[in-house]
Amino acid sequence: MTHAPAPALFQHAIAALTEVLRLNHPADAALSRYFREHKQLGHRDRGFVAEAVFAILRHKRSLEALVLPQVNARRLLLAHLACHQGLDAKALEALLRHGEAELVEHLQQRWAAIGRGEDHFDPSGPLGLSAPAIALDLPDWLYQRLLAQYGAEETQALVAALNRPAPLDLRVNSLKAERNAVAAQLAKDGIAATPTPYSPLGLRLAGKPALSRHPLFMDGAVEVQDEGSQLLGLLLAPKRGEMVADFCAGAGGKTLLLGALMRSTGRLYAFDVSEKRLNNLKPRLARSGLSNVHPVRIESENDARIKRLAGKLDRVLVDAPCSGLGTLRRNPDLKWRQDEKSVAELNAKQTAILNSAARLVKAGGRLVYATCSLLQEENGAVADAFLAAHPDFVAVPVADILAAQGIELPGLEAMPAGRLALLPHRHDSDAFFAAVFERQAK
Repeated sequence: MTHAPAPALFQHAIAALTEVLRLNHPADAALSRYFREHKQLGHRDRGFVAEAVFAILRHKRSLEALVLPQVNARRLLLAHLACHQGLDAKALEALLRHGEAELVEHLQQRWAAIGRGEDHFDPSGPLGLSAPAIALDLPDWLYQRLLAQYGAEETQALVAALNRPAPLDLRVNSLKAERNAVAAQLAKDGIAATPTPYSPLGLRLAGKPALSRHPLFMDGAVEVQDEGSQLLGLLLAPKRGEMVADFCAGAGGKTLLLGALMRSTGRLYAFDVSEKRLNNLKPRLARSGLSNVHPVRIESENDARIKRLAGKLDRVLVDAPCSGLGTLRRNPDLKWRQDEKSVAELNAKQTAILNSAARLVKAGGRLVYATCSLLQEENGAVADAFLAAHPDFVAVPVADILAAQGIELPGLEAMPAGRLALLPHRHDSDAFFAAVFERQAK
């Protein structure tokens, strides 16, 4: 059984959680700042604080319902320790104020009763109207969207998977190493790694070992990358000597994969509007051994440097800005930071970016539109509208592209031929959507 934290560490967890729950910044950024300001916290202490904060973000709505009418970081943390960690009032005695022993006992009794189906979350009050949404730890609007798309049974399975922490996946840099050799080296170092089920370049680690100082990481033989993200690069399937663009490169995880698939030949543009994100790519690029990547900061999707490449590129990947709701295993704060208005604003941006990127693709060239969203309006609806507006593009069967690389992915038969949907409860990856198009000769 988990042990109670020391009182000082308990106070740090409350302080960090209070900052994160303001939702002014991404949770990982807010935590990183807190740890920089409190350098006395060791690796294990930081681990406790981070795990507690992320667990509470995952289950924020049901925990809030339990501690009503007074919702604050202290009571949420006590509810987490009592209900999720199974610590009773005696185990938590050193942390409790007057009256909190009774609170802990009440929380545990109610949590057990809810688990047995003898009690239910109250759908009335300040947390909204949807009892199922409270039980699934979703805002009402997102629960309704998922329910309409997936139905009640699959929504429950999907959200249960999203509310679990993600495993740690690596991508082996095929320019520098071979997957079996990397797995063997990690095993020698006491790190268990197994091949990912679909990506031929992936390894899934047991636990969350620190890798930043590991020789394989420092030498660029491996990068941290979710298996689903790897599959998006494999869908683009660039070849040696081609001209390729990663249109929304960010910090470059997919860029590095594309460069390795091209065997560091041809020309690979990494476009992004953020200088900071492209700067984060530089040390990763230096480790990778790639010489064909050209990072370019652009003002917008209509930058003059984009227009000069019109009709010249063999392949373009558009990993579009999106709600990120497919990454809730890693970023549970997103379900509380996004709303219907922000998704609608993203829709307009996604359409504009895809239309601009399409201009780069030559006849016979491939265009991949991808998101890490669960929502139809960011995924299939954008792809459908693009095809309707661009009769010179046609859908390319995803199953054929993957089969040519020895990848068999379950569930493709239920999707339109040019579409891919990865879901955590089916594929044990983050949720990703992709649509693959090819430009026909006019």
